[in-house]
Amino acid sequence: MLTIHAAPLVLPVGAAAVADGAVVVDGDRIAAIGPYEEAAAAYPAARVRRWPGLLTPGLRQDRARALLTRCYHPDPREADELGELPLWGEEFERIAATWVPARRAGSVRRGLQRMLRHGTTQVVGPFGAEEPALRTALARSGLTVVPAPGRAPDPSAPGGDLDPFAYGGDLAATAHGPLTVGGRADLAVFDVPDEEALRTGGAGRCVATVLAGRLVHRAR
Repeated sequence: MLTIHAAPLVLPVGAAAVADGAVVVDGDRIAAIGPYEEAAAAYPAARVRRWPGLLTPGLRQDRARALLTRCYHPDPREADELGELPLWGEEFERIAATWVPARRAGSVRRGLQRMLRHGTTQVVGPFGAEEPALRTALARSGLTVVPAPGRAPDPSAPGGDLDPFAYGGDLAATAHGPLTVGGRADLAVFDVPDEEALRTGGAGRCVATVLAGRLVHRAR
């Protein structure tokens, strides 16, 4: 099914920004990128999703392994006791000392879901064969596992921040790659006016994530 994702500003990365822009998605691929009026005229039968703010490529989470294996992502039912943010360091060690496999698997699933809510579409591996539950959860999430970029992520960096921008880097360095016609339709939408506001406000401003053409996160 054809879908036009329209936003006040589209930043493809590696190409000029498009004001009042659109990305046309056909199945799991990008069919066109350009001004919304041109996209709507070329694809009159397409479904239109209008988003606020800024549409970009999906983001890459360099610290995925640490966030999934060295942090605990609380169940919403544990919020009164543990809060809602990822727990790491001594708090993680206390929980990990007594948890059963099902609790660890639940933490991993919630961590992946929360990455999607931050516009993440790629995670840096590797994830070893000795971690079958983690590999299974990743496969089911649809997130793409990629090798480390030129600079290897620091797995020992403190904190459980799920924002891919949290440890530095602009959009070009943090996006999974440029949006290109024929490329996989991995998109993120943020309710901010421009890239500077995105870096300042962080990926927590994500209102939608599209993974291989599927809308996997939409803010309420």
